[in-house]
Amino acid sequence: MLEEEGGKGMGFNFRKSIKLGGGVRLNLSKRGVGVSAGFKGFRVGVGPRGTRVTAGIPGTGLSYSKSLTGSRKRRVAEQRRRELATLQREQYKMAELERARFEVELFGNLLEVITSVHKDCSEPYDWNQIKTSSPPFKEGEPGPNEQVAKTKLDQFKPTWRDRLFGRVEIRKKVFLEEIDQAKAEDKRLLEEWQSLVSFAGKVLNGEKTAYLQVIEQFAPFDEIEELGSSVKVTFINLKCLEASVDVQSHEVIPSEVKSLTKTGKLSIREMPKTKFNELYQDYVCSCVIRVARELFALLPVEQVIVNALGEVLNTKTGHTEEGPILSVAFQRETLEKLNFDDIDCSDSMANFPHNMKFKKVKGFELIEKISPIEYGKR
Repeated sequence: MLEEEGGKGMGFNFRKSIKLGGGVRLNLSKRGVGVSAGFKGFRVGVGPRGTRVTAGIPGTGLSYSKSLTGSRKRRVAEQRRRELATLQREQYKMAELERARFEVELFGNLLEVITSVHKDCSEPYDWNQIKTSSPPFKEGEPGPNEQVAKTKLDQFKPTWRDRLFGRVEIRKKVFLEEIDQAKAEDKRLLEEWQSLVSFAGKVLNGEKTAYLQVIEQFAPFDEIEELGSSVKVTFINLKCLEASVDVQSHEVIPSEVKSLTKTGKLSIREMPKTKFNELYQDYVCSCVIRVARELFALLPVEQVIVNALGEVLNTKTGHTEEGPILSVAFQRETLEKLNFDDIDCSDSMANFPHNMKFKKVKGFELIEKISPIEYGKR
C-alpha cells in the first residue's frame, strides 16, 4: 500500500513511505532513500541525513526529534577540541619552561659580568715607542701616496682612441690632479705623526692636561659606567693618579635569586643578605682593579690610588650615608703579576696597601681614604 504522510516541523516536508511490515517503512524523498522502524509515537530512521530518533505523544501534536549522527559529529568535534586544548597547554608549558631557563641563564650571566669587570682591559700604550718612532717618510721627499700617483702617470700610455679624440692632455691632467691630492694626503700623514710624537712627549713629561686628554679620548671606563658606576680621575703628580669609583649597589647587584625547580619551573626568592654583601664586595673590588689596570695601560704612572664610594647604613642615625668603603694603593709591578682570570678580587686586596671594613652580615663600613702623599710622592 502506498501512503502519503505530512511531516511536522519547520518548513514543508513531503515524502512517500512504503510499509514493509513489522513497523518498518521504506521512505522515498528527493534527497534519497531511507528506512525507518518503530511504532506509533517512537521511530528511528536512517536516511541521507544520517540517523534520527523521533518520539511524540499521539493525539497531542507534541514530538521530539534528535539527530544521532549530529551528536556523533559533535562528540568527535568535542574530543578534537579537548585534544587541541591539551596540545595548547603543553605548548604553553614548554614555552614557560623555556622562558624559565632563559631567565636563569640571564641571571647567571649577570653574576658573571658583575664579578669579572677586572678581567678585561685596554691594550697597553707604549708612549716611549711612539716618541721615538720614525716618520712615515722623510720630510722634503715624495710621500707614499705621491709615489703611487706619480707611478700611474709614468705608466700612462695613450690609446689610439685617446689620440683620435684628443683626450691625451685631459687624461694627463687627471693624473696631475691625483698627484696633488696625494701630496695633500702625505702632508696630513706627516702632520699627524708630528702631532702624536709631540703629544707622547707631553705624556712622558707627566703633563696634567696630556694625562686627562688621554683618559678623555680613550674613555676606558665606559664598560664600568654602563653597569651604573661612574669614575673620576684626579692628577696627583708625574707618577701617581687618584681615581674615585661611585659604585651603585642598588642598581647593579640583584635583590633576587633565580633558579630552576626539579620540574624546570622558575623559582624566584629574595637574595640572602650575606649573599648580596659578598656579591657587592666582589663587584667593588673587581671595579677598583679594573680602574687601576686601565690607568696603568694608558699612562706611564707607577701608583694608582682607587677609592670606591658607596652607600652605607649608619646604625646610629638609621640613615644611609655615602662615603669611601674601599681605598687601595696599587703599584704597577705588583698588579701586573696577578693572574686576573683566577684571582678572587676580594682576597687580592691583601697584595696592596688598602683600607676596607667588611662583614658578611653587615656589609661595608665607611673607612678613611689612603693618603696620596704617603704612596704617591716618593
